[in-house]
Amino acid sequence: MVLLAGCGGGGGPSASREKPTGDTRGRSAADPRREKPEPQIKRARCPADATNCEAATGGIVFVEAVDADGDGDLHLVVAGGSVTAPGISVFDISKDLRPRRDPRIGDLASAAGPVFRGSFGQRQIQATELQIARR
Repeated sequence: MVLLAGCGGGGGPSASREKPTGDTRGRSAADPRREKPEPQIKRARCPADATNCEAATGGIVFVEAVDADGDGDLHLVVAGGSVTAPGISVFDISKDLRPRRDPRIGDLASAAGPVFRGSFGQRQIQATELQIARR
């Protein structure tokens, strides 16, 4: 008499027939292609002898690529520093300093420069130095 054990219909999952639970999309959780390293950014700094200068660094949460007054500058709102509000800073980047490719939400930005009032009365950095790290 021959007994066969472990053929089909048993209680345990069969690795060759059952799909894993969860959404792995064909990659394991330890797959290095899945996790991007955090971008590194060189922090912008004010000159030691500068007055009315502030610097801030943070993740971009808003991009105004087309300015209403049409002078070609770029405005970025970052979650970092406290120039405009607690934990928020606005950067006004002139046409001359504007990067060739506009940054996107989620990229990192660091700017330094004098602080002036914007068109809505907000305090913002008029960038004289700008660093961008793309995600």
